[in-house]
Formats: sequence, C-alpha cells, structure tokens
Amino acid sequence: MMPTTDPSSPQTTAGILCTMTSQVQMHTEPHPCSYCGKSFTHQSSLQMHQRIHTGEKPFHCSQCGKSFNQRSHLQLHQRIHTGEKPYHCSQCGKSFNQRSHLQLHQRIHTGEKPYHCPQCGKSFNQRSHLQRHQRIHTGEKPYHCSQCGRSFARLSNFQQHQRIHTGEKPFICLQCGKRFTHQCTLKTHQRIHTGEKPYHCSQCGKSFARLSNFQQHQRIHTGEKPFNCLQCGRRFIYQSTLKTHQRIHTGEKPYHCSQCGKSFAELSNFQQHQRIHTGEKPFICLQCGKRFTHQCNLKTHQRIHTGEKPYHCSQCGKSFAYLSNFQQHQRIHSGEKAFHCSQCGKSFNLESALQQHQRIHTGEKPYHCAQCGKSFNHNRSLQRHQSIHRGEKPYHCSQCGKSFNRESNFQTHQRIHTGEKPYSCSQCGKRFNQISALKAHQRIHTGEKPYHCSQCEKRFIQRSHLQYHQRIHTGERPYHCSQCGKSFIQQSTLQYHQHIHTGEKPYHCSECGKSFTHPSNLQKHQAIHMREKLG
Repeated sequence: MMPTTDPSSPQTTAGILCTMTSQVQMHTEPHPCSYCGKSFTHQSSLQMHQRIHTGEKPFHCSQCGKSFNQRSHLQLHQRIHTGEKPYHCSQCGKSFNQRSHLQLHQRIHTGEKPYHCPQCGKSFNQRSHLQRHQRIHTGEKPYHCSQCGRSFARLSNFQQHQRIHTGEKPFICLQCGKRFTHQCTLKTHQRIHTGEKPYHCSQCGKSFARLSNFQQHQRIHTGEKPFNCLQCGRRFIYQSTLKTHQRIHTGEKPYHCSQCGKSFAELSNFQQHQRIHTGEKPFICLQCGKRFTHQCNLKTHQRIHTGEKPYHCSQCGKSFAYLSNFQQHQRIHSGEKAFHCSQCGKSFNLESALQQHQRIHTGEKPYHCAQCGKSFNHNRSLQRHQSIHRGEKPYHCSQCGKSFNRESNFQTHQRIHTGEKPYSCSQCGKRFNQISALKAHQRIHTGEKPYHCSQCEKRFIQRSHLQYHQRIHTGERPYHCSQCGKSFIQQSTLQYHQHIHTGEKPYHCSECGKSFTHPSNLQKHQAIHMREKLG
C-alpha cells in the first residue's frame, strides 16, 4: 500500500507546479520547418505547412477528383458541387459558400476600403484589387503570352487574350447562336435581341445599349475633344476619327477596290465607291420611289417633297435646299472668284462655270441631241434645244402673243414692250436689255476677242459670230427657205430673204417714206439724203 501524501504539504505543492510547468513548456516549444525554417506552435500545424514543400495533397474530392493539402479546403470546395452557401448577407440576402467571400461582400454595404495605395492614396475593399492597382505604378506585367510575347498586369486579361490564339469563343447567344470571346461582349450583344438601352443621356434623353457609345455621345454636350492630332493640332471627339484624319498626313489609303484599283482612306468612302460597280442603291425615297447610292443624297432629295431649305443667306434672306448652292450664292456677296482660266485669265465664282468656259478654248461639246445630232457645250443649252423638237413653248407674252421655250428669253422679250434696259456700260453709258449684249459690247472697249477659229485663227467678240464664221469652212447652211429652197448661213439672212416672197418692206426712210426689205439697203439710201444735205 502506497503512502498517502498530504496535498497541503509544501513538498507536494512544489511537485505539482513543476509538473504543470513542464507540460506548458512542452506545448509552447516551437516546431521549426526543416525546409524554410518557419516555426509553429503545434506539430499538426507544421505537418500541414510542410505539404506546401512536399506537394502532398491527401484530401481528394470524390466527385471531380481534385486534391487539396488541407481538409478545410476540401470541405469548402465540396460546396461547389452541393450548392451549399451557408453564409448570408443580412442586408441584401445574397449567399456565399465561404465566410471570407461574405466579409468581402459586406464591404460593399459598409463602404469600407481598408487597403490603401501608398503612392496615390486610392483605396480598395480587397487586397487583390490593391495588388493589381499597384502594377500601374510599378509597371509590372507578370502574365506573359508564350505565343506573341505580350504581357498583362491582370490574369483575367491574359486569359481573355489567349483566346485570340486558340480561337476559343466560350460564350454563346442562345437566340441567334453567335459566339463571343468575352462574356461582357455577349451581354452587350444580347441587348440587340432585348432592345435594352440602359445608358440614358440626362440632357437630350437619348439612350444607348453600349457604355462606350454613351460616353462618346456625352462629348457632344460637353464639347470635350480628348483626341488631338500631333501634326496639325486638330482635336476630335472619337479616337477612330483621329486615326482616319491622320491618314491625311501619312497618305495612307488602306481600303483598295479590287475592280478598278482605286484606294481610300476611309472605310465608308470605300463602301460607297463599291456601289458604283455593283449598281446598288440601298436608299429609297418612300414618296416617289427614287433610289440613291448614298444616304446623304436621299436626305437632300427629300427636301424636294418637304420644301425644306435649311441654308439661309444672312445678307439677302434667300434660302437654299442644297449647301453647294448656298456656298455658290455667298460668292455673289463676297465677290469671290476663286476659279481662274489658265488660258485667258478669266475668273469665275463657280467651278462648274470655269469648266463650261474652258470648252470655249477646247471646242468640246459633250452634250448631243439624239434627234438631229447637234452638239452643245452646256447641258442646259441641249435641254433648251430639245424643246425646239418638242415644239414646247410654255412662256407666252400677254401683249403680243409670242411664245418662248426659255424663261430667260421670255423675260428678255418683255423688255421690248417695257423699254427697260437695266444693263449699262460703265465706259460709254450705252444701255442694254440683256447682260450678254452688255458683255459683248464691253469687248469693243477692251479689245477682247475670246472666240477664235481653229482653222484660220480669226478671232471674234461674240460666240455667235464665230459660229456663223465656221460655216464658211464647213459649208453648212442650216436655214432653208420653204418657198424656193435657197439656204443661208444665218437666220437673219433667211428672214431678210423671205421678204422677197412676202413683199414685206419693214425698213422705212423717215425723210421720204421709201421702204426697203433689208436694213443695209435703208442705210445706203439714207446716205443719199446725207450727201444732199452736205452738198
């Protein structure tokens, strides 16, 4: 029988204290890692740590076979298969399969951002977000593409980039079957089917399906032009517009027509050009059915139906449906004549007027009458001529009943009755009822003879004189007498000749009353009276 010990004795109390101290020392004695030297309080913690070095993963998922080095990690993983989300947010009800994910989520509600960037002071609610952000300052891009060598600061961007090389498009639209590389691109695409436009402009109410389009649109209201050309300093709202503009300086024309070889700097111009070859006219006027190659041409055409004239002259109040006509009109007020003839130096305020004028020197007559074969250097001259074949004379003089196929001729004719002569010569004061007559008269003072014969080099003040002269070389006599068949070079000569058949003598001598069929005969006769007075 063992002797009993009195617990109250000093020897017994000292022994108990010694035993407890040795047990505490045994538990608090550090357990170092033989691989990296890190120490742990518990042996079990050391064993779990060493699996990092050995790569041991003794805990396996029975459903997918994935392995883990800690049992707790396996238990967390298994919630993916079971769908278990035991951690709930008390504010929004959202659930999570890990407590750490719930804690991170709750910072959205609390606004807590405990991770701060020491360089710029920006704050983040997750450490991983801070680490990614700091790569902006360090320039670190730890994710490298082995195929093209490109580097990325974010793993997600790197993974998305790799799909360019693999061609993988894992995100598919269930409505049309179209596939996408990025999930965000799929979401944006699906708005085509749903019609959703979540981005609204507070200033004009316009809505957009894409954030980028909304941001670009807002620059219209703010006037912001963040993209500037380094060569000429011009600024642009869109980066794409800047790139297109820079081709003016580089001369780059990347869009080539395979049919005619013509190149273009802008894709839209290239697409419009191709319609010349295809004959495609996709823009149709709903009122008259006329089709157009370009949408802008359709919009301009529709002003015929609406009567819209958006371009107003601030000086005279006149309005125009077309910008080109408005710009041409403004040159009347400014006196600008920007287009010069290289042969005679004459200036014009319209390029079309210069081109028409140059046909005087070249003799070009590109407009041909299908009925008689006559050629003209102006389209309007051909149209006026064709009214002769149609017999059309829509303008009637109420005073004498005479009819005209041109409005300008009708207006000029009326000056015979009114006696109006609005055009006066600044040098001699002589007045004319036609501006063309004034211009022809002024050449007497200037000596200008712009119309020359290509066969004999003879020059003339008026185009009609050149035309009459050229008939000497061609032998043309286009004016025929219906009674005797005789032909004449000039219409006036035919009219004088017809007086022979009619017996008409419209030219009377004011002194003796004698009448003549031709004005030249009257002039000769009047010379007799003049000699009688002098002699």
